[in-house]
Amino acid sequence: MPHYLDDTQRQELTTAAASWHWRTEWPTWLVIGVIYGGWFGVALHAQRLGLTVALPLLAVLSAWYMSLQHELLHGHPTRSPRLNALIGAAPLAVWFPYGVYRRTHLQHHCDHDLTRPWADPESFFVGEHAWTAKRPLMRALMTFRNTFAGRILIGPAFAIVATLGDAVTRIRAGDRRDLPGWLLHIAALALLLVWLDRRCGISPALFLLGASYPALSLSAIRSFHEHRVAVDPAERSVINEAAWPWRLLFLNNNFHAVHHDLPGVPWFALGRVYTRRRSSYHVRNGGYLVRGYGEWLRRFAWRPVAPVAHPLYGASIDDAGLTSARVAGGAADVQPEPGARRRLAQVA
Repeated sequence: MPHYLDDTQRQELTTAAASWHWRTEWPTWLVIGVIYGGWFGVALHAQRLGLTVALPLLAVLSAWYMSLQHELLHGHPTRSPRLNALIGAAPLAVWFPYGVYRRTHLQHHCDHDLTRPWADPESFFVGEHAWTAKRPLMRALMTFRNTFAGRILIGPAFAIVATLGDAVTRIRAGDRRDLPGWLLHIAALALLLVWLDRRCGISPALFLLGASYPALSLSAIRSFHEHRVAVDPAERSVINEAAWPWRLLFLNNNFHAVHHDLPGVPWFALGRVYTRRRSSYHVRNGGYLVRGYGEWLRRFAWRPVAPVAHPLYGASIDDAGLTSARVAGGAADVQPEPGARRRLAQVA
């Protein structure tokens, strides 16, 4: 459900939605053409460009493609989920089938559950019991992942392992809804890797390590501490006033609090929606404002941005509970444990 700041904003967006600009979504169609044309154009001319140029370009285009997939699953540029899925099904970003990403991301849009480790599939927090049960090396790695450098270097590896682990867990539990999507994705990926190797001179290992993993690292910059711990769900999502190259790469998803309030607004309108009511959004999200990704880098390059164990709901569910809750597709409403608000004040 969209959340409007007031009736004036509701009316403005209703009027905008009826405009030719929004109805045709030509900026999104343009991005689709540029991404697909650029990706395959770079791949076909990789030897002429040189792999030292082609692979970084493919990494940027693959990260941009992931931003496009995010738009597609939110109903852009068409109202047909099947057509949008067809546009976003190509395994250019390698690691995640579109259907799996769509399911988990829409689950993530339950704002009441944001950051809860057993309910939010995109949370970087874990339960306190799960945290204390982990070995020292894993705790060190997870703490490093909460630094800006760690999110870029090892964050993608954590995401890949978690996605594959979740797929295996679901299949073992008898939930095979994602299995056809995985099989189609793997088959398409195999064909793509063979084509890259034989037609473009890019070996699978080189592509995976030199383009697709770095693409995840670029996307990890956007998701770095997008959601903080806060009692009020409206104050959990960040607004990042990033420079225009980042905004274009991430299709304005840096205005993340606005996107969570209005997930149906197309990417090309988010910036205008935010700037028209900038001060109101700062009040609504509790002043959770970052002035560009450089601020994250300066402040948290090697220092954790947040604890790994959730300070509000940390001890409620252990690893087994987390897995079963995700397989079941939800979680019960768990109230903050005693002393949690005091720990939240200490973190803040």
